Amino acid sequence: MVKNKKAEKKCKYIFVTGGVLSGVGKGITAASIGAILKAKGYKVSIQKCDPYLNVDAGLLNPVEHGECFVTHDGKETDLDLGHYERFLDFETNKYSSVLSGALYRELIEKERNGGFHGKTVQMIPHFTDLVQEKIAMAGQSSDIHIVEIGGTVGDYEGLSFIEAIRLFANHVGRENCLYVHVVYVPWINTSKELKTKPAQNALKDLRGFGIIPDVVVCRTEKPAPRSMCEKIAGFSGIPSEAVLNLPDIDSVYDVPFNVLKSGVLEILNKFVGDDTEPDMSRWQEFSRLRGKQWAKTVKVGLVAKYVGNEDAYICVTEALKAAAAWNKVNLEIEWINAEEATDKDFAAVDGLVVPGGFGARGAEGKIRAATYALEHDKPYLGLCLGMQMACVAAARRGGIKAANSEEFGAGEENNVIYIMEGQKGKEETGGTMRLGDCAAKLAKGSRTAKVYGVEKVMERHRHRYEVNQKFLPEIEKGGLVVSGTSPDGELVEFVEAPGARFFVATQAHPELKSRPLNVHPLFLEFVKSLK
Repeated sequence: MVKNKKAEKKCKYIFVTGGVLSGVGKGITAASIGAILKAKGYKVSIQKCDPYLNVDAGLLNPVEHGECFVTHDGKETDLDLGHYERFLDFETNKYSSVLSGALYRELIEKERNGGFHGKTVQMIPHFTDLVQEKIAMAGQSSDIHIVEIGGTVGDYEGLSFIEAIRLFANHVGRENCLYVHVVYVPWINTSKELKTKPAQNALKDLRGFGIIPDVVVCRTEKPAPRSMCEKIAGFSGIPSEAVLNLPDIDSVYDVPFNVLKSGVLEILNKFVGDDTEPDMSRWQEFSRLRGKQWAKTVKVGLVAKYVGNEDAYICVTEALKAAAAWNKVNLEIEWINAEEATDKDFAAVDGLVVPGGFGARGAEGKIRAATYALEHDKPYLGLCLGMQMACVAAARRGGIKAANSEEFGAGEENNVIYIMEGQKGKEETGGTMRLGDCAAKLAKGSRTAKVYGVEKVMERHRHRYEVNQKFLPEIEKGGLVVSGTSPDGELVEFVEAPGARFFVATQAHPELKSRPLNVHPLFLEFVKSLK
């Protein structure tokens, strides 16, 4: 293990930027480096700086940007923070995500309140100083803090972030900063060759902004010859041993091993002054289980609105994949369009997962899924909206034929799901929901309590609507009982179907806390029930 004296050293910083095109793998590269350093015994934190003018990710379209990830303290963020938590098995927080819109708003509010004492407010130094302040704040309790800069170098909207991380080295010492630049090297099929010119231009852009990277990661579709890295090094003025190749692989969870094989460990060891070997044994075990072809295959139907867009439900699908690996079964995820779902679709799978969401589109299909699960003892896991629709389904079975959600226009006599008191009038605004960690007490002896192994739990939330408890008699008549509430008993947190193989639904988003090496018990037990 690393000697304790490392804790006495000041925090070191790793900045990850990207060139050529977006989506090149900066987030996974950053998370993999973090996983390696954590396996060496360091306390690692990680942060995403995005140049979007949005204040947070709460209103970003999941089709375009993927799911909205929620931190334990209630910040709505980019899905990359989910990757960070899965790779590092730790909790990000409100400082882990920085968007330009939030920074501009903070600066403008300070200026309007006289905080700049009449000075002219400018991008440099005021905006860049605020970026540096957020970076220092996010990494203050860590040995190593990793910062991913969103977008690509050269984008107008991101230039101030590049300038900020350049200036940051002046304040903490260049020896305490490691710059990693991730570039794409395309394969041109007609000429049967890799083209390094886009990567060279991306490096030229970065140098033009005053940063010479310590590490260049070349992303390719297939393993590339070492001569490609040497060519990029020669044209870019970077040592050849610092130019690494990371080809595409089947699973992102094997990227840490690829990063290790690339030669980055020697660079990291030199940076932190420690040649301790990282303990990757748990990662190796997970990789072995995930890569093995098991005798049993289970099919899970994901009843979704954004069909086929895995990024929109990536925490759910990753939790299911990890649960399958540790349960030693193969997994097939069947995407079921909630707008067109039929009993035939539900019958064709071993279990059903109904994830969270907003809006009426696809709601009836999700209600049908819960109804089918109740009537045919089909394992069911409901997440947030998935629990609400399960309660609507049970209430309809219990006698309220028009039961529905107030979100979808149900009248007071039928609103089994209704708006929370503190949220009335805010239905169309962002950042007004019940967000982040909320405690729950589980019913003693319930299936839910047995799955968790405890009777008090903490789960993350993102919603405005709640189960209307005046309809509990009809919900219970329809087959569901409350198995968990808020500590004061005012809010329904969990429901379950007594005697079912597995029917548990929660108002929370347990998928946000599930990690490949520490799978959430609800997902583990759900997949286990399919075996």
